[in-house]
Amino acid sequence: MSRATPIPKLRFGEFVVLMALMTSLVALSIDAMLPALPQIGADLGVQRSNDNQLVVSLLFLGLGVGQLIYGPLSDSTGRKPAIYGGFGLFMVGCLLALFASNFPMMLAGRVLQGVGVAGPRIVGIALVRDQYGGRAMAQVMSFVMSVFILVPVVAPALGQAILVVAHWRAIFGLFLALAAITLTWFALRQPETLAPERRIPYSLRRIGRAIREVCLNRIAFGYTLAAGLISGAFVGYLNSAQQIFEGQYGLGRQFPLFFGILALAIGSASFLNARLVMRHGMRILASRAAFTISGLAVLFWGIAYPLAGHPPLWGLMGYLLGTFFCVGILFGNLNAMAMEPLGHIAGVGAAVVGALSTLLSMTLGTIVGQSYDGTILPLVGGFGLLGAAAIIVMRWAEAKKPVAQPSRR
Repeated sequence: MSRATPIPKLRFGEFVVLMALMTSLVALSIDAMLPALPQIGADLGVQRSNDNQLVVSLLFLGLGVGQLIYGPLSDSTGRKPAIYGGFGLFMVGCLLALFASNFPMMLAGRVLQGVGVAGPRIVGIALVRDQYGGRAMAQVMSFVMSVFILVPVVAPALGQAILVVAHWRAIFGLFLALAAITLTWFALRQPETLAPERRIPYSLRRIGRAIREVCLNRIAFGYTLAAGLISGAFVGYLNSAQQIFEGQYGLGRQFPLFFGILALAIGSASFLNARLVMRHGMRILASRAAFTISGLAVLFWGIAYPLAGHPPLWGLMGYLLGTFFCVGILFGNLNAMAMEPLGHIAGVGAAVVGALSTLLSMTLGTIVGQSYDGTILPLVGGFGLLGAAAIIVMRWAEAKKPVAQPSRR
């Protein structure tokens, strides 16, 4: 029997840039929109300013659903068809939002964008895994994540710059153009990486078994819930950041600068975590980070409440910098611990873990964001309560059944 023909590879640098573009569409689709939320709401007849947040929240809804679709689909059809489908849905969603004449049409477009962008994001990781292993894979993912981390730093400024010279609809035009360029590049240059003999028939039963296994495994389910809880508080921040910085603190066009500074706190924590985890381990780091988030929230609530929920901007930035550094520590570690028992179903397991945690974070983040009342108290309270809930869930996940004592009879 002859050996399978080796799969041709793109040059390392070109592959890294292409994967970085594909995965960064998620962050760009969220963060570049933030400065435009008030104008979108005003143009589409939104009555409550908090309802503008749904432009952010519903993309997470689509993202959560999409993760369950593309991982198993790419195992069945190959990587490229699944990514083509994702880009196609994303571009249709961009067109719906670009030509939206009412708010429901805008929200439908955002859900489709979320479902679509899940394809390049999830299947892109599979592409890396198909072609690289060990240290080479870690190197590729490090470069890709470096770009992914930098996008939230610059995306709001990009959105703000577009608003200076054009209508908010031009932001969706930018998304559409970037997706078309990336899709064309991918189609022309990236070979298929999953050989036909390695493909697995698509099966809803297989997905159902994976969901059941994740939910019945205490470690996997517990850390999936913890990831959703922490991410829920962060999504609450994304939902209300524009109202807090532009509305409450009157920063106007300086909002992207402050948003970018806070994004750097998460990015620096992600880089530092790679060293800290080798010294202290994932569980100790995750536990300490969650306790710090809750402790900082209690402390800052005590400071902000007597000030009617409007502390000085420098105080808010200090609190959020510390909190987001801990969030950056938690993001990678919680997902890694959720995946530890799922090595035998790594592909579909990752899709289930990602979908469940994203859908939970979308629900909780929407609740936190919709609670915004012109003060920072709902956001601080959200971090405190959800951080405490994550601590409880992590302890439950690690709890062991008591060892039965031998009978003395």
